[in-house]
Amino acid sequence: MAEGVVLDPVDLHLLRLLQNDARTTYRDLAAQVGVAPSTCLDRVTRLRRSGVILGHRLKLDPAKLGRGLQALLSVQVRPHRRELVGPFVERIRALPESLTVFHLTGPDDYLVHVAVADMADLQRLVLDEFTARREVARVETRLIFQQWDCGPILPPSPTPSAQTG
Repeated sequence: MAEGVVLDPVDLHLLRLLQNDARTTYRDLAAQVGVAPSTCLDRVTRLRRSGVILGHRLKLDPAKLGRGLQALLSVQVRPHRRELVGPFVERIRALPESLTVFHLTGPDDYLVHVAVADMADLQRLVLDEFTARREVARVETRLIFQQWDCGPILPPSPTPSAQTG
């Protein structure tokens, strides 16, 4: 949670509703949380300004866009130095197949979620865009059979010891 931001039950309810449907009108949000529309607008504006709400995104179905195969690529970069890491990450982020890039601890340095047309496209991507790079030491590929969205994300509930302390 952003430092100095106090979220009350109304804020949490608004965040839960907006994560389920970011297009909900302020009037509908206000009715669902039991506040006036102007109060709702003020609260959402405050949540945006404080950095709790980072933005709104359109979620697309990769399969409907001709990218029906998804995979996770575990990538090891050697040497793992800043002057190689920055350009590597920017190149991977710029690929139209890349959905998400994670920088990790452990034996792998990156986990890249990709969406491609088919196995031949995945092979091309791995060979031409990953292993062809001199700093990439290893790529391990895992196909995604199915995925589920989770959430909404909210701050952790106070632990019983924190409530009594």
